[in-house]
Parts: sequence; structure tokens; C-alpha cells
Amino acid sequence: MLRTLARVFKRTITLNNDLLQKRSRFYATRVGGRRLEGKVALITGSASRLGKATAHEFVQHGAQIMTRTRGLGCAIGRLVGRDRHDDHDAADVPERRRPTASAHRQRVHQMTAEGRDMVEDVADMTDDVPDLAAEAPEMRADVQGADGAEGSGADDAAEGFPSGPRDQSVLASFADHVAHAERPDLKLVSHERKVTLIGRPVPEIEGLVAATGLSPLIDCSVITGDPGLISAFVERWYGETSTFHLPVGELTITLDDVSSLLHLPIAGALHSFHALSMEEARFLLTELLEVSVEEARAETTLTRGAYVRLGWVRDIYEKRCQVRRWIVAARAYLLHLVGSILFANKSATYVHVVHLDAFRDLAQSGGYAWGVAALVHMYDQLDEACRTTTRQLAGYLTLLQCWIYEHFPNVHQCVTDDTYQETSPRASRWLTSKAHMKGITEAPYRARCDALTVTDVSWLPYTEHRGVR
Repeated sequence: MLRTLARVFKRTITLNNDLLQKRSRFYATRVGGRRLEGKVALITGSASRLGKATAHEFVQHGAQIMTRTRGLGCAIGRLVGRDRHDDHDAADVPERRRPTASAHRQRVHQMTAEGRDMVEDVADMTDDVPDLAAEAPEMRADVQGADGAEGSGADDAAEGFPSGPRDQSVLASFADHVAHAERPDLKLVSHERKVTLIGRPVPEIEGLVAATGLSPLIDCSVITGDPGLISAFVERWYGETSTFHLPVGELTITLDDVSSLLHLPIAGALHSFHALSMEEARFLLTELLEVSVEEARAETTLTRGAYVRLGWVRDIYEKRCQVRRWIVAARAYLLHLVGSILFANKSATYVHVVHLDAFRDLAQSGGYAWGVAALVHMYDQLDEACRTTTRQLAGYLTLLQCWIYEHFPNVHQCVTDDTYQETSPRASRWLTSKAHMKGITEAPYRARCDALTVTDVSWLPYTEHRGVR
């Protein structure tokens, strides 16, 4: 909590003999005392707990103190015997913004631009600091960050997140969040183009596929993803709240979005998936796809788990169609469909065998709430993607990208298809071929997100669509 006065700040602090003037969130005060007469100390986190007690003790012994904290009006008032309120300081405190990666970049820019002036302003005071450090060596350890570096973000975290919530229990994993560090744009892992490889279902199974409620997925896929756009929104996603934290508030993808964008059922039974062993996966393959034990063993051995290749599933589908095993062919087609789109993973080629169990009874498969399963899977992928160590994003990217298109028309530059009919899923109205996406990759998405206002958001984009979906 006690640190050298030469540290770089966001705002320049000027010192007077009688009063250390306040600039932004920094405040100073000077009172008389005894042991520390003529000394100057910088104390962070002085609004409560150890910082508050330390500041009070230093003031009682005659030290001049500079305190850095948030919401300090009442704390300083009590410290010097005046009953002040935060309203007195409201004009000097910038409006609080949510912790985003772009906000982090802005802080770094401000610090580097203004740091030299700050060093010059306080250079004449640094001679007093060593004496204070010697008198309170145990306090210097409090400013060590998680990486052991003095002056890291740990002191900010002790009093709340930088430019974010003060209550640390709200965003418990902020230290691992991408907003806490720099990261390149995400790599989008999508299998949706593989749907074109298997094509539309043959007429003999078209009714079986439609009865499951999954047929809208066939024609409802974004052809070209936009990594910059999606990365800008992933940086604002927090798994603790399952929402995007934006200047206009917290927003999230809802079941209403899923129903309108994809026309998937959002009411019905929830199929419970559980992890499979390799032996269980082989049994499902032999029972439901009618492959031999040797074929099932060879495939799971190749994938080294309870997975099969999407290309292998396409081969099984074609073989079952040739021998007119339509139920089995429909299962293979549906497994390929959900593996390519709904439950896409980062493997780029594999689908988990566990999804095959949902098509054991095709009559029952139509009663599942597939839209709920798609949304849960998307939430899980976003939770993982917002971590600093993650470089890829999987899941049903059409759902995420088209949700952004619908609700934030001022952020993207995508155009709609003039031939779109409202009876089709809303996601199919966006033109996402390479020809239409060209030139958008370098768009300033982060700046546009930071500049969002309430009027920039389309809060009810499906008003006309709900009556026909």
C-alpha cells in the first residue's frame, strides 16, 4: 500500500503547501502531528480496512498523505473530522465503465502519455519516502501483485476491478479474463461448411429429419465468420453473469433470439448427455448405425476417444442410403448435422458419439428443446473464450454473429438479402459470403462497442417476425 511517489498515474497531481489538490480520483490532505511531521506518504485503498486505519494513523502523527481510492468523499471526511459526502466529489470522478480490454488499452495509453509529467511534479518529494518505508516495511508487501511485481494491478483488485464493479465476488475470475490482458483476435472454429458436403437429406428421410425440429439448421449458416466482430464482443462476456457488459448495460442471447434466428424448438424435454467411455461409444455405433465391432473399434482408436470423424459419418450415411436403411441413414445424417453446427467443437473434424443417443427413437427426438441445448453450448464456449489463455472459439457461431447483426446495427457492416421472406429463420437474411464480408476485417469494432448508446441498440428486432415464426 505504501509505494514510491514516482509511480506513473493516469492524472497529474500538483502539490501545494497547505493542500494537495485533487485531480480525478486522487485526493490529498495535510494536518498537524508529531512523529511523521514533514513526511509525505501515498496510501492506496484508504477507504476501508487496513488502508483506512493506516491513513488515520499517519494523519494523527502529522504526515501529509495522498490517498488513491474510489468513492473517497465520505472516507476523507471522517478522516479529517468533516462530514463530507460523495456528491461533493462527483464532478471530479469519471463515469464508471465496465472492465473491457479496450478500457485496459486506454489506461495504458494514458499512463504512458502522462507519466513523464508526473515524475517531474513529484521528483522533489522522493527523498522523504525511504524513511517512511523503513518505518512500515510490512506495508510494502501489500502492493505485491500476483506475479510478485510491485505496482501491479493487485492493489486495484483489492478495492475493486479497474473501471468496473467494486464487489470482487461479482466477477470472481476477472484476473483470468481477456479484459485483464492483451490477446489477438480469436480464431473461429466452424464446421458449418461441412453441411454442404453431405447436402440436403434424400427425400426418403426428409420427413424424419423435419420431425426432429432440426431441419432449419440445413439452410441457416453463416458462410464467412467475422473474427474481429466476435472477438470484440467476447472481450465483454462474463461467465459469472452470462452477459455481455456494454456501455448500455448487460445484454445476452436469449431463447427468444434462438427461436427467431434459428426456428429451433425452445420448449420440450431436455436430453441429458453424459460422458462416454470408448466401449460405450462403440456399443452405440454398432447398435444405432449398424457398423461392425471392428469398424467401431478402428474409428474410436483413430480418434483416441468417444468421437468419430465427420467424414466417416458421411460415408456411413451414403452406405445406409444405398441399402435403403432409412432410419439408420437418418440417424447418421442428424449426427453429422448437430456435430457440424449445433454442437461444433474445436477439433474441426470430430463429433462426439454421445449425441447419437438423442436419435435412438426419432419419434421422441422431435420432443427435445434443441434451442435450449444450442444456447447452453454457446454459453459454455463463450465462458471459455473470454479467458486470456484461449485462442479459439467454437460452438454455433451463426447464432452469435447473427445476434450481433440484429441487435447492434451500428457496430457491423453486414447487409441483408432483399429476397428474404419472414417465414424463414432470421439468421438466413444476412449475406455472409466472402464477397459481402470483404473489407470488414479491419473495422474498428472495439471503438464502436465503446461508443454504444441506448439508441444504437435494436431492442426489439423480431417484432414483425414473431407472428410468422
